[in-house]
Amino acid sequence: MPHESVRILGIDPGLRVTGFGVIDKRGNRLDYVASGCIRAPSGLLPERLKCILLNLREVIALHRPQQVALEQVFVNINPASTLALGQARGTAICAAVDAGLPVAEYTALQVKQSVVGNGHARKEQVQEMVKRLLRLAGAPGPDAADALACAVCHAHGGQGLGTVPTRGFRVRRGRLV
Repeated sequence: MPHESVRILGIDPGLRVTGFGVIDKRGNRLDYVASGCIRAPSGLLPERLKCILLNLREVIALHRPQQVALEQVFVNINPASTLALGQARGTAICAAVDAGLPVAEYTALQVKQSVVGNGHARKEQVQEMVKRLLRLAGAPGPDAADALACAVCHAHGGQGLGTVPTRGFRVRRGRLV
């Protein structure tokens, strides 16, 4: 019995660079479709968000994903940076929802755990595992690799926050320890 193929768009949101990665899942097989980065111009926030929105719309129109997986942003040391990053993330969600696509969100810990087997893996480890899992000739850049890893995580877990096991990790003051 043949397996139905599902196309997944992974997004690693950022104000300067937003990574994207598209994969096809057929049964247990994952196939690379495309990846890249959207580089927003420096300048005013509205123009940066517009660039992200228009380019993600183009990626969605070109590759026609059926599902979107996005990395969830947590509060970091600089509240202004966290707020700005949240706006980039919101713009990515709007691009997906505007296209009628379901959106699943994953923490960085879930993505790394799913792809590398270690929730605290380094970027280089994520890049290498994405290369191996998708049978790529070379490792993608860090932003594209993070987006592809998010898509792979979704392909493995499928339902968003809470589906990838994080047993063994403790939460203290909103952070995983």
